Amino acid sequence: MAITSIVTVNYNQPEATLALLASIKLNLNLENLEVIIVDNGSLIDSGASFKAFLPQTIYIRSEANLGFAGGNNLGIKVASGEYILMVNNDTEVVKGMTDVLIKEMEANPEIGIVTPLILYFDQPDTIQYAGYTPMNYTTCRNKTEGLMEKNTGQYMGMSNETAFCHGAAMMCRKADIMAIGLMPEMYFLYYEELDWCEMFKKAGKKIWFTGKTHIFHKESISVGRESALKTYFVTRNRILFIRRNANLFNQIAFAFYFTGIAIPKQMIIYILKKRTDLIPYLRRALTWNITQAKDSLNLGFNRVA
Repeated sequence: MAITSIVTVNYNQPEATLALLASIKLNLNLENLEVIIVDNGSLIDSGASFKAFLPQTIYIRSEANLGFAGGNNLGIKVASGEYILMVNNDTEVVKGMTDVLIKEMEANPEIGIVTPLILYFDQPDTIQYAGYTPMNYTTCRNKTEGLMEKNTGQYMGMSNETAFCHGAAMMCRKADIMAIGLMPEMYFLYYEELDWCEMFKKAGKKIWFTGKTHIFHKESISVGRESALKTYFVTRNRILFIRRNANLFNQIAFAFYFTGIAIPKQMIIYILKKRTDLIPYLRRALTWNITQAKDSLNLGFNRVA
């Protein structure tokens, strides 16, 4: 059986990470696994606790927060497995999940990245992800298949190509990463896994969804309160994604749509919600894409050392 390296990033959530380790210990065959935890600049170093719970854990601590992609890339660089499974630390795996994902990849060498069915941890009968529809490159919008559907087994046994993977759980081959490149780090938060999928597709690989296994995600069903951090990175990276992946015609169409419709609409929403404090972060996101115009397009295609 092929060795799988499980990579997860911890950022000030040691309890969640320990719960993930507990699910791995209970449900997966440790003989065929290596578990890599990357601490992304947490205030407290919890490495001793992680290794005490699962002694074979490989623990890497970064003094700085490198973002989602940067943290995962640190783990990928030291991973020795033929397959790499990146999972959020706020997930919990189920019995035999890695074996099912490997079987899917071995059955179809064209698969570059595969994501299982994702269910909400607090409401396990509710689906978070069963694939993504293709991106509209004029609006930079797409839809999540299965989102908020009641899980009645409608995706059980399904295995099909999809537009994008989900960052909460994605498996790929180490060899493919070495050939295609690491996850683009300039995004920091949001859109990085979508851009990575584009890199894989341009290299001739397919993005895959399978309902033959699943994972539980502790992300809240409710959207939650808007924040300056989220407003800035979602806006900044939505623009960046189009600049890096759309053709010239779609880039021009998106620029007109985004500045003429999307941004004014969002400003009105913030005014109605009495969140005018977030409006400056829309401007900062636009400014970043202008001032970083050249550099942001060239970053992120680094190969594994």
